[in-house]
Amino acid sequence: QVQLAESGGGSVQAGGSLRLSCAASGYTSCMGWFRQAPGKEREGVATIFTSGVITNYADSVKGRFTISHDNTKNTLYLQMTNLEPEDSAMYYCAAVRGGICWVGAKFGYWGQGTQVTVSS
Repeated sequence: QVQLAESGGGSVQAGGSLRLSCAASGYTSCMGWFRQAPGKEREGVATIFTSGVITNYADSVKGRFTISHDNTKNTLYLQMTNLEPEDSAMYYCAAVRGGICWVGAKFGYWGQGTQVTVSS
């Protein structure tokens, strides 16, 4: 069983930055960040292999968001810069064991989410 706990959400103005963290317990091969805004479908934001540096990003966040994983802490991060109001959503950390690691993959473990609100 894998447990995930997100932190770091909050409210910022457009153009600002936030860093999300996700502490994980248990082994995972791939972790990712997803988001869901009210009335919209859940969207894959970024993924990373926990054993390396191969990453995958949604087009909407490329160049603005950076995903990383600290193996010593088994913690996932999402550094978000140049935030836009359209980035406002509940952000979820997710993990999976095995399979292809990308934003369209099926993840089996999910955190409770952390809210990000970007004002214009």
